[in-house]
Amino acid sequence: MALAQGPRRIKLECMSDFTPTERTQVKRLPKRGKYERETVLAILDAGFVCHVGFSVDGQPYVIPTNYGRSGDTVYLHGSAASRMLRTLSEGVPMSVTVTHVDGLVLARSAFHHSVNYRSVVILGTARLVTEPAEKMEALRVFTEHVMKGRWDDVRQPTEQELKATTVLALPLKEVSAKVRTGGPIDDEEDYALPVWAGVLPLETSVKEPVPDPQRKCDQPIPPYLMNYSR
Repeated sequence: MALAQGPRRIKLECMSDFTPTERTQVKRLPKRGKYERETVLAILDAGFVCHVGFSVDGQPYVIPTNYGRSGDTVYLHGSAASRMLRTLSEGVPMSVTVTHVDGLVLARSAFHHSVNYRSVVILGTARLVTEPAEKMEALRVFTEHVMKGRWDDVRQPTEQELKATTVLALPLKEVSAKVRTGGPIDDEEDYALPVWAGVLPLETSVKEPVPDPQRKCDQPIPPYLMNYSR
């Protein structure tokens, strides 16, 4: 009986929600704090641009970059010459923030204007990925996270290209999300003001693909590109 229950316990443990820590507990407007695994992963999967925060010699930096996710790991990658990646590979504490802006919340007073958003903050230290097979898989995950279906269409990285690329793995351990939805919340006396109030929804739109003018072998636009959405 114990053997039969073992895999189930592991599966349930892997699907458990994130436990807030002193550093990830949302303190400002705590009702907006979200720690459910489903919520956090959905926010991460909806985007591919993050901001990485870290410190070098006491100087803070925040660098925008792309990311990919597989399971409970976020992957970052870039040139082996990148100072950010070299620094983070040494175990420097870091943060990763992903944000989506869903709408402008227009209140009747300037003070109560707001934004509807979904955001995730990850804290921790990254691991340098050195094993070739794992590194290749991480790059596949990264590519598929940005454009699902692309990896099988393109030339795979060469050994030299792998050496020129740094890949970091950041575990999802200290994580929290923060979400705002809904309309404006005005002071009671302001509801009588003759001012339009509400939400202006915002979303990213996909336009028609622009082919590379240097192309030599015309191919039809792949379905995953024509049907792209996030």
